[in-house]
Amino acid sequence: MSELNKIALKILSNGKGILAADESNGTMTKRLESVDVQSTSENRLLFRETLFTSESMKNCIGGVILYDETINQLSSSGKSIPAIIGNTGAVPGIKVDTGAKVLANSPEEKITEGLDGLRERLKKYHELGARFTKWRGVYNISEKYPSKLAIYSNAHSLARYAALVQECGMVPIVEPEVLMDGEHSAEDCLNKTSEVIKKCFEELILNKIDLTGIILKPNMILAGNKSKFKISNEEVSSKTLDCLKKSVPNEVPGIAFLSGGQSEIEATENLNLINKHNNTNFIITYSYGRALQQSSLKFWSKNIKDIKGTQNIFNHRAKMNTLAAQGKWSLELENK
Repeated sequence: MSELNKIALKILSNGKGILAADESNGTMTKRLESVDVQSTSENRLLFRETLFTSESMKNCIGGVILYDETINQLSSSGKSIPAIIGNTGAVPGIKVDTGAKVLANSPEEKITEGLDGLRERLKKYHELGARFTKWRGVYNISEKYPSKLAIYSNAHSLARYAALVQECGMVPIVEPEVLMDGEHSAEDCLNKTSEVIKKCFEELILNKIDLTGIILKPNMILAGNKSKFKISNEEVSSKTLDCLKKSVPNEVPGIAFLSGGQSEIEATENLNLINKHNNTNFIITYSYGRALQQSSLKFWSKNIKDIKGTQNIFNHRAKMNTLAAQGKWSLELENK
């Protein structure tokens, strides 16, 4: 077992999942302002530290993805944020891409940037305590898209990123997200997501990536948010497993799904059904942002000093998703 594989398994094992707390300052500002809290670096840190010091960090959260601002901050106790996370047994991680920009010669599509200077930035993040990283490629579905150009360009960038990350002794999360925006059917989502993931692995293999030392963070297979043809949760789980079996090599240790605009309960219920029917070799868990944080954020915004109350809500959500990552969640447990 390689060191990278050990890190990946530490993050994913025993129903543990990943807390995605890597929102950029712009995104975090939108979230805070939506609940009438001023977006200052102090408030951003206060909310995140409240989550990072919650009880469920020990039993439910295997890894936390940070943003550049947060990994450089000190907690209220004077310890670094990676140290606070590490003390709970979770692994600190870092988002390293610099965002999705317009793809040249296909202006309706995006290419993720951030390869320039990445080797140097990775060394710095490793020194700060990060042991895994994240890079997200985004693809939209329509009759014309995603184009071959977008599929290839993003796969190539994800593979070059992964090579640099493994060179630095860290585990890359590879996140090709096919967005749920649009009128497309679940069948379209299945076909396009499979094509995107297959191309990513072609490029990863070409770049000599150790597939036992990565984590895949894909979308579930859903109909578009404006589609007239929604599918049941059972169909979401069967189509999603179908996609993984078609597209992902067996060496990959685990899949950590993104929530991608699903509600908290939907994201938990779908993950639970996927695990109930999981007939693959993969550990299947969650890497959720909004679907782990939204209820806590709403509660916290009413009184940002009520740390305990906020943590109770976060603990419940984390516990529900960890049950779902083992196929043991139910609506009765949710409403207890």
